[in-house]
Amino acid sequence: MVSGSIRMSEAAKSGTRLSAVMAAIRQRIAGRSLTSGDKLPSIRSFAGTMQVSMSTVVEAYERLVAEGVIQSRPGSGFYVASQAAPLALSEIGPKLDRAIDPFWVSRQSLASGDSDLKPGCGWLPPSWLPEDGMRRALRTLSRANGPVLADYGAPLGLPPLRQLIARRMGDRGIEASPDQIILTESGTQAIDLLCRFLLEPDDTVLVDDPCYFNFHALLRAHRARIVSVPYTPAGPDMARFAQALHEHRPRLYITNSAIHNPTGATLSPVTAHRVLKLAEQFGLTIIEDDIFADFEHTLAPRLAAFDGLDRVVHIGSFSKTLSASARCGFIAARPDWIEGLIDLKIATSFGGGRLAAELVLNVLRDGSYRKHMEGLRLRLSRAMGEVNTRLKSLGIEPWLEPQAGMFLWSRLPDGIDAADVAREALAENIVLAPGNAFSLSQSATSFLRFNVAQSGDIRIFEALRKAIARRPKSAVA
Repeated sequence: MVSGSIRMSEAAKSGTRLSAVMAAIRQRIAGRSLTSGDKLPSIRSFAGTMQVSMSTVVEAYERLVAEGVIQSRPGSGFYVASQAAPLALSEIGPKLDRAIDPFWVSRQSLASGDSDLKPGCGWLPPSWLPEDGMRRALRTLSRANGPVLADYGAPLGLPPLRQLIARRMGDRGIEASPDQIILTESGTQAIDLLCRFLLEPDDTVLVDDPCYFNFHALLRAHRARIVSVPYTPAGPDMARFAQALHEHRPRLYITNSAIHNPTGATLSPVTAHRVLKLAEQFGLTIIEDDIFADFEHTLAPRLAAFDGLDRVVHIGSFSKTLSASARCGFIAARPDWIEGLIDLKIATSFGGGRLAAELVLNVLRDGSYRKHMEGLRLRLSRAMGEVNTRLKSLGIEPWLEPQAGMFLWSRLPDGIDAADVAREALAENIVLAPGNAFSLSQSATSFLRFNVAQSGDIRIFEALRKAIARRPKSAVA
């Protein structure tokens, strides 16, 4: 016992000495006694200065090389590396003055710490996901053969997973063979590939207003012209939809039909038929983003089911129900488009993420996944009711009562600007999703999107109460 304590003590001392050497070099660089390109003291001399062994200095220098702080020049010694611009303290805190653009919510949510509250983000907390199933799948994969762990995936993607996706789509009335399905790294990559395949710069694309903010960002990256149509509880406003087709002749329409993001609305069968009739009349292609499919209690109409994957391309992913870290999505499209999409996939990402696909396949095949989703849907329903009740007590009213999913699209009291409330909450490490991040027309000034799974902490509602009380109720522009 005594010898063990001595060994632990020596190890601690060794670690302290190593840290001290590294800190001394960093200090000299920060104090500019050593500047970019300067040679560091020799290992022997610095060991004497620091009163440590030469091996400690060697390890310290090697670690600083790995961090990019210094450079090793064989036969010459160690030199200070070119330094990046120093970090301004103002950059550490949240950027309260950033414009509410399509990247605002994404940046704040992704950059936030684990202890921050994220009622505005678009994913479930880790504790709501099937961690046990993921761990079982990871253990299975740890015993897999070399190609599974190390090789690129086939161009179309893992055949058994594509077969499973085809069966799952069939359950929703969408007929597609596995050869009509191409795996992607995510739902976002699926849309990116389709935009590369279908669009030329200055082509017009139709989106819902409001819609998922990253649709805006992706389309701008592809230099598309974006036109929006107001969204109603039953789908797009059909009069405005027809008008947009007449006036702008869009190449694409991107939408969610089941569990619309951000509103939580569900496309009605009547609206679906009208959309498809107009699509045929005007030569419109529709990208149907169905990443929230597994959250449904009752199946909603799918444009791809009515259309038979002629004018409609169906996409999905597993980020929302399994893991955002296991990046795996898919495209289901007409057969004559698959070869072109494969070429683009190879050109932009070469091989697919085989390991992620194997992981997703293992979890979906696990009999516990279905039970997990049944429990998750009930848990989300309870959370929806609880969060809605709390918001109503603050005068924040839902645009509609969603049938399923995680999102509440809610209106603040008259005259309150959601962007101001969001910036104020951000100062308290609470990330909200202001409505105009989702609205091309900037007509959602008074709306916030709430993720009910991320909105259980009482601090969120206290921050909202204080922010609303402090905002002057002036007319909203």
